[in-house]
Formats: sequence, C-alpha cells, structure tokens
Amino acid sequence: MSSNQEPGMSSYVGIVIGLMIIVGIEVVLTYQHLPVRTLLFSLLCLACFEAFVGIMYLMHVRYENPLLFWTIFPATLFVLVMLNYLWPDAYRMARMSLGK
Repeated sequence: MSSNQEPGMSSYVGIVIGLMIIVGIEVVLTYQHLPVRTLLFSLLCLACFEAFVGIMYLMHVRYENPLLFWTIFPATLFVLVMLNYLWPDAYRMARMSLGK
C-alpha cells in the first residue's frame, strides 16, 4: 500500500482490535497491584501509544502530507510541556481541598 492510498476495512478492523487488546492489557495491569509509579508509567505509555495510533490511522494523519504531521507533533509536545507547569498547581489544589 502506498503512503497516499488509504487502508481498507480489514486494516481498520485490525487497528480497532489492536486498540482493544491494549485496553485489555491496561485493565490487567490495574489488577496486578503494581507500585503506583510503575503502574502510572506503564498506563501512560500505553495511552500515548493508543493516542498515536488513533491520530495516525483513525484520523488519517498517516495518509496526509508529511508537513501536517510535522506541524502537529511539535504543537503536541509544546502542550505536554506546558502541562508540566499546571500539574504541581493541581496537586497543591487537591491537597488544599483535602485539608478542609
């Protein structure tokens, strides 16, 4: 399949089944009683992979002009970096509400 040709229905079925398998892995991991940091890291990695597959294939970015990907990718990284400035504040707000 060339990069400009969109996939058929069988490709979409395979992608959706793959995403459902990843969700199943996430559910199994939550019941394994792993340490919180390990669980959080593994679930975030799996969620990022799911989001990447969803954006690339289900939103057809894979079949667009590569310039679109290289426009979206830095913007997404910028948003994630900026979220790092909000998480400590959210943690502080949660601790303040628990203290009431």
